[in-house]
Amino acid sequence: MDTSNSKDTDNDRRETESERADRRWAELIQEVRVAQTGVQILFGFLLTVVFTPRFAELNDTDRTIYIVTVILGSTATGALIGPVSFHRIVAGRRIKPHAVVWASRLTLAGLILLLGTLTAALLLVLRVATDNTVVPWLVAGVVSWYLLCWFVLPAWARYKHTSVD
Repeated sequence: MDTSNSKDTDNDRRETESERADRRWAELIQEVRVAQTGVQILFGFLLTVVFTPRFAELNDTDRTIYIVTVILGSTATGALIGPVSFHRIVAGRRIKPHAVVWASRLTLAGLILLLGTLTAALLLVLRVATDNTVVPWLVAGVVSWYLLCWFVLPAWARYKHTSVD
């Protein structure tokens, strides 16, 4: 069955505002779990780099990239854990629709910070592991892929499949 013209909106569900908020919260938390796991593992590895013998051999530029990467990883972790804390602090206050909006914003900020973390980490690793002349091209290619998967395709689908009624 072709569903390309199907315009399933929140209003089609016949949900109350509370039911919609509950559904959106559950969906958001499932999405955040995936991103949280990835950023926490990456951040954990980043924290150990400074204690390796090779770290002492890094030049000033690579150390700066490392510091930026750790800061980005830390802020991404904070933003992606933020929705859980936000929910816990406001639970029972009957403001779940507002909590969902703020948690969604934190999640989007976390994804943007994760993009920065992955970009900086990739830049550092490739600078250490390969010829510097190809590094900018490799990083640009991977970042383009992230942007396509994380933002461009979802934005295109949203535009293409959302009605203007």
